[in-house]
Amino acid sequence: MSVDHQSIHASAVLVDERAVLIRGPSGSGKSRLVFDLILAGQTGQIPEAMLVGDDRVHLDVKDGRLWVRPAPELVGLLEIRGLGIRRLDCATGAIVGLVVDLDAADAARLPEPEALRIVLQGVELPRIPVGNGFSPLPLVVASLTTIEGLSSLRPLADCSKGIGNHISPTIATE
Repeated sequence: MSVDHQSIHASAVLVDERAVLIRGPSGSGKSRLVFDLILAGQTGQIPEAMLVGDDRVHLDVKDGRLWVRPAPELVGLLEIRGLGIRRLDCATGAIVGLVVDLDAADAARLPEPEALRIVLQGVELPRIPVGNGFSPLPLVVASLTTIEGLSSLRPLADCSKGIGNHISPTIATE
């Protein structure tokens, strides 16, 4: 089943086999994050990354998956602040695997589980809300290269805070 496409103000970058959809107000750093992710892919911090679209992308639902593709008039174009519009190799479409919301009002140090999920066009996806003034790159890299560990987190018996945010009771003396 397919749903008619929706054009949105967003950018997207293909990382390995899934796209990172980057949303946020004008000037929030969507294009910068796309380029940062491409560079992170080139240096091996994350799997290879490639532009899908910058500034405006189209979303489609096919077989229960959210697809993103570039706006036809912007294919292969990326704005790099200080240099202008540049041409890059790009993917013509990809399945969205992660949504990043820049300047998100619900960003928090320890976000609630529901803040880390979003439903777009009927498809539930993982989400990273990034607060104004915070760099999104470390959060996205961490999301792409780590696994969620909260379910296995247990407070240490001697943890004064009782929330288990200490690696080891003897780490300072080891």
